[in-house]
Amino acid sequence: MTKNVGTLDRVLRIVLGVALLIGFFLNRDGAYSWLYLIGILPLATGLLSTCPLYSLLGIRTCPLKNS
Repeated sequence: MTKNVGTLDRVLRIVLGVALLIGFFLNRDGAYSWLYLIGILPLATGLLSTCPLYSLLGIRTCPLKNS
């Protein structure tokens, strides 16, 4: 998998993912608390520095390396 997520994008994804997962654990009894589990997706893409949707759309927020 090619890295296509830049530093700022990566940090925002990790923060959003962690915040949503914390929301899930703080609000387990809510009617739609399971929706907080969507936070797994931005957390995973942030940690792996790759986004499948970005790959499909040809988007890169990661700077290109000059070889």
